[in-house]
Amino acid sequence: MAERAVYPTPTPLLKDELDIVIPTIRNLDFLEMWRPFFQPYHLIIVQDGDPSKTINVPEGFDYELYNRNDINRILGPKASCISFKDSACRCFGYLVSKKKYVYTIDDDCFVAKDPSGKDINALEQHIKNLLSPSTPFFFNTLYDPYRNGADFVRGYPFSLREGVPTAVSHGLWLNIPDYDAPTQLVKPLERNTRYVDAVMSIPKGTLFPMCGMNLAFNRELIGPAMYFGLMGDGQPIGRYDDMWAGWCTKVICDHLGFGVKTGLPYIYHSKASNPFVNLKKEYKGIYWQEELIPFFQSAALPKDCNTVQKCYIELSKQVRAKLGKIDEYFIKLADAMVTWIEAWDELNSSGNSGELANGTGK
Repeated sequence: MAERAVYPTPTPLLKDELDIVIPTIRNLDFLEMWRPFFQPYHLIIVQDGDPSKTINVPEGFDYELYNRNDINRILGPKASCISFKDSACRCFGYLVSKKKYVYTIDDDCFVAKDPSGKDINALEQHIKNLLSPSTPFFFNTLYDPYRNGADFVRGYPFSLREGVPTAVSHGLWLNIPDYDAPTQLVKPLERNTRYVDAVMSIPKGTLFPMCGMNLAFNRELIGPAMYFGLMGDGQPIGRYDDMWAGWCTKVICDHLGFGVKTGLPYIYHSKASNPFVNLKKEYKGIYWQEELIPFFQSAALPKDCNTVQKCYIELSKQVRAKLGKIDEYFIKLADAMVTWIEAWDELNSSGNSGELANGTGK
């Protein structure tokens, strides 16, 4: 009887170049569903809330776990820039990662299925988005021209067909949409069942509401701009952390000539947060955003801002000068933006690349 041929399992894309960052306050049982896709990768888990609580991680995952005590120990006084009791704490994981790429996901997100019933490998699709160029300077009506089965349409300038590096891949969600509290309240039973098989580059000069629950980015290109702000405990606002990062990131990407993609991949968002609790967190943001959006739409960065860090420091100055007039919170936020960049440079300097004290790991 002939022996059955054994074929090697293909190596996962970017296995040694990508970290998965997960903020959590609970046991990470959700990882069991993601095991086929996540197990080959390194996880950075940022534990929010009570640092004395033990977070259980399923066996077989390679991970490091940081709680508030670790954050305080590693950052010292600069730990003040990391939000507490808010998913914005995830950006600490971006600080301590040493990989070129980061994927971040919430612990209430599960594997979605495509219309054929096949499990969606969200991480693989994000990687494909990040490894192909973006086209922010001219819209292609067939969406992403670099996908199989698509190309540039007639009339698309040949001089722009090389595209630009993709800094951010923004994925979407089936089941529970990413709604604000007022929309949740008037549409409590609404579910997203519509799978749109499309990826597109967000045009230059166009802002978008970035959601952090299914997001990947090139940390080397745009990492210092991925600061999720000061939210949660002790702050007058919550649930605007990822959107703040998205607005800052998009302005800087536009300035430096990087691209942002949105669309595929989908994840399955399993539970809606309480709309009344959300309204309490969001209400100032809902009011302030009518001034925040025009601020970011008109933000201009000088030519000598040729690094993400320089861009971000300049943006912090404009936040202080213009948004500080709306509320003193924005002066505090501007200071935190500077502290974040100082922490980033400190932890990511060439001399410190291998000396970072880890959290608990496995």
